Amino acid sequence: MGGAFYEPLGESRYRSTEHTAGPWSATSQHLGPPSALVVRELERCAPRDHMRLARVTVEVLGPVPVADLQVRAHLERPGRSVELLSAELSAQGRVAIRARAWRIARTDTAAVADTAQTRLQPPEQAQPMPIPDGWGRGYLDAMEWRALRGGFTELGTATVWARPLVDLVDGEPTTDLERLFLVADSASGVSSRLDIRRWLFINTDLTVHLHRYPVGEWTALDAATAFGPDGAGVATSVLHDLQGPVGRTAQVLLVRPRDAAAS
Repeated sequence: MGGAFYEPLGESRYRSTEHTAGPWSATSQHLGPPSALVVRELERCAPRDHMRLARVTVEVLGPVPVADLQVRAHLERPGRSVELLSAELSAQGRVAIRARAWRIARTDTAAVADTAQTRLQPPEQAQPMPIPDGWGRGYLDAMEWRALRGGFTELGTATVWARPLVDLVDGEPTTDLERLFLVADSASGVSSRLDIRRWLFINTDLTVHLHRYPVGEWTALDAATAFGPDGAGVATSVLHDLQGPVGRTAQVLLVRPRDAAAS
């Protein structure tokens, strides 16, 4: 597959391609590509070699259109050991995403690191994961999906490997952290217990905590979704690379029947 999720236009502006389109509409993006684009900007904001991102929260203020975007990041709270960064992604004259990230100083904690955690079976031992009817195909077709259990066609908890088949930004290599964020927002999709043709379950945010930076092109989601009785849900996952767990995700979901949403 050729192309990329975004084409650079200069001055932190990007043209969205068809690969960014989400499962709900061909004109609105899946949150994976724009959250990865925001993280790209955060990584490049006043960088220092001894600092690394530890938590990123993406707040979704509205649908991200498949259109030209602008991304800005700034250092909100500088510090020697802990820094707070902020970013905004805008499209068509409005802010669609606001993000905040904690960046912390690197120190040698190898002696106390969790290195004995169980690794998942590798992608080669997982099954190709088909995309069910009723799901938009842009972003989903731009990723390779392999399921150890569950997946889009099986409702409920899931353990799924994924990797992008195109670059995040045309003409430049995608970092391992950007690859992880291209996948992280999919926890609610792979572990949903609802039929997308009958229900909406749209996340208002994405929070990613990382105790270790990912390595390699594959990211796994060990994901589960819980629904409450009054229209809210929470999707969570443990993030893995081939070496083991790297962090966790959480998403709040707006849940409602499609006919209720239409009315």
